[in-house]
Amino acid sequence: MSNDNICKFLAEEYPRDLARWLLGNEPQEVRVIKTELSLKGIQADTVTLLQTNDEILHIEFQTLPPSDPPLPLRMLDSWVRVYRKYRCPVQQFVIFLKETTSDALFSEELLVGNTRHQYHTIRLWEQDPTIFLSNPVLLPFATLARSDTPQQLLEQVGSEVAKIEEENLRINMAAATQILAGLRFDHRDLIHLLLGEEMMRESVIYQQIIREGIQIGKQKGRQEGEATVILHLLKRRFGSLDKATKKLILQLPVMSLEALSDVLLDFSNIGDLNIWLAQESSQN
Repeated sequence: MSNDNICKFLAEEYPRDLARWLLGNEPQEVRVIKTELSLKGIQADTVTLLQTNDEILHIEFQTLPPSDPPLPLRMLDSWVRVYRKYRCPVQQFVIFLKETTSDALFSEELLVGNTRHQYHTIRLWEQDPTIFLSNPVLLPFATLARSDTPQQLLEQVGSEVAKIEEENLRINMAAATQILAGLRFDHRDLIHLLLGEEMMRESVIYQQIIREGIQIGKQKGRQEGEATVILHLLKRRFGSLDKATKKLILQLPVMSLEALSDVLLDFSNIGDLNIWLAQESSQN
């Protein structure tokens, strides 16, 4: 599951909280619109549409600014399609997760001849973390917010996650926080220490990652699909793997891949993975 799809999950699972943050007020009613914007140029699985009392919120989360087509043109294209379908006002928000210097992050309109289209951009690293720390659902975004001491901010987020009384919410926020924090922090052990690895295993988000891997498996074949999702999970835990390790995992039979999926969250470091692979190779 990509970082922007983690955010999409949060927006669609907790739409009222996202709408309250973006609009700055309490909407009376919010519902997620499931729609197919199937025309060429828009990928429906990257778009979240929330309908409030009198308008639609079109939300897109971006790890890096898109370049083709240019973002302003793509936002106009999306607006036209949404408005054509629902015939009500549409507010658009593009939320950038990872800091870059690209000019696309600072553009909020398309201006061509007599045509002018405007949308909102939010750069999380410029946002006051207090906004996110005050709402449990927004805690994962706090790790990417403005801070001169980001490690202290991560510790504060971890403390707030631990205070969430509802178990399912606490588990999901811990998992989402760990994944998004990886955009800012290279020290994965620090993230796991502060936020608790065991909760990741139980989260809806982790299960969604597994389901995505199963879907990949249907498309590519069971063995290749399971190997792909395991490599994806290991990359999130330990960063990029060397070619030799990737090759070993890609060559594992399905039974070994299933066994690896059961134990990979127990690994403390890449050395544990290498030991497991060596033991598995000796048994085959």
